[in-house]
Amino acid sequence: MITAVVMMLVLGAILGLGLGIADRFLAVETDERVEKVSSMLPNYNCGGCGYAGCSGLAEALVNGEITVVGTCKPCKADQKAAIAEYLNTTPGPDGKCLKVKA
Repeated sequence: MITAVVMMLVLGAILGLGLGIADRFLAVETDERVEKVSSMLPNYNCGGCGYAGCSGLAEALVNGEITVVGTCKPCKADQKAAIAEYLNTTPGPDGKCLKVKA
């Protein structure tokens, strides 16, 4: 019984160490601009823009798939201008800013 408990503790420690190493080397870097733009959108998740929700639209804007914030129908004009200004002035991980219109 004691041998089984010790073996499980050793196995758990080895697997935990493996997960810690994997987390360090296999981590996916996210662009913080996606979260910021998503929080600036109205978050109705209506799909009127053609994307699966506000997070999908935010990701498309940050990735450069679309260059007009106006595709979001419920978003007010001042919110669109704020999103465009944010994306035009905030560089991404590559150091480049986007050219987005409100």
